[in-house]
Amino acid sequence: MLRWMLLLGAVATEVTATMSLKAALAQPAFYAAVAVGYLASFLLLARVLRLGLPLGVAYGIWSALGVTTTALLSAAVFGEPFTPVMLLGMALIVVGVLVVELGSDRARRAGAGVR
Repeated sequence: MLRWMLLLGAVATEVTATMSLKAALAQPAFYAAVAVGYLASFLLLARVLRLGLPLGVAYGIWSALGVTTTALLSAAVFGEPFTPVMLLGMALIVVGVLVVELGSDRARRAGAGVR
């Protein structure tokens, strides 16, 4: 459970940093949040990996949730476009990550993990 909470923290700090990057274009003080957010995100992601979550699964979830959340927030906060085609793309990303997770879980249970 801890590794999933840390992974969500990694996603949240990465999204915060990315949103701050856009905000920093108008207000440079946000660059501090960019640096802190990305550093925190990578440290949390590294901790998740140390706790045993496979890299492909951790990175897939981190990036899929990051892309989806950033797109939704950027539409709400910055008025950026959000189209049905973008929604389809995000759905495909999420499905792809779920398939990777299922494959990883199956490999773990079968003892077929590659090192």
